[in-house]
Amino acid sequence: MSMAKRHKSEKTIFFPWERGAPFLRGLGLARARPIIAAVGLAAVLIILGSRERERVAVRSTRATIGVISKSVDAYRADHDKSCPDSLADLKTQGYTKVEPKDAWGHPLRLLCPGFSHRDSYDLISDGPDGVFGGLDRVE
Repeated sequence: MSMAKRHKSEKTIFFPWERGAPFLRGLGLARARPIIAAVGLAAVLIILGSRERERVAVRSTRATIGVISKSVDAYRADHDKSCPDSLADLKTQGYTKVEPKDAWGHPLRLLCPGFSHRDSYDLISDGPDGVFGGLDRVE
């Protein structure tokens, strides 16, 4: 039986990708499907990339805070538990080789005595916006 003489009662089997999207076809956007998918994928990758860059920056800042904290502890052990005048003094006096800056290029803050630790110190980063005491600070 030829294709032209097929009766309406005969059923045709379609694979899911052969039917097409009726919604997009109705709008005349059937050919735009790959472009829409590519734009959607690019948007998802941009969002995930920015979130991952932010997480990496926070982890890097926490690692820097850990290194500088050990340097402050060593300084305090050598100077009768007094804090250095500034974190730059730690580098000039040879207690650390790490620059006391966070991942966003802002200098770390040394509060002695600290808000959280009255008998010790607090070492914090102001976060990406650089505002003291902001909600995005890293401690």
